[in-house]
Amino acid sequence: MSESHFGEWKRMGSAPKDGTRLLVLIRESEQGPNEVDVVRWAKTAKTSEECWISTDSDSDCVIQYADAELAYWMPLPSPLPKLRQPFADSGLPEPPPEASGSGI
Repeated sequence: MSESHFGEWKRMGSAPKDGTRLLVLIRESEQGPNEVDVVRWAKTAKTSEECWISTDSDSDCVIQYADAELAYWMPLPSPLPKLRQPFADSGLPEPPPEASGSGI
């Protein structure tokens, strides 16, 4: 998944089936328009059948999707994007230490 970039929809046939959480586009149907959900490939507890399971499911009401229901996937965005280098690696001089107190 390290080669995947957030924001690129890919066909479901290329989705990783290793338990990784993914964003998926659910196909439009008679139940409603296209939707987006977060799923993972896993075995259901009751049947031990592998399928796409919504990550907000609970043990009493498991939401699972057939391959035909899902059109595209993309990786979840990183919770901590690397926007800048750590201060120590920036080449800038260290700031002077606080004189006293927090300055707040």
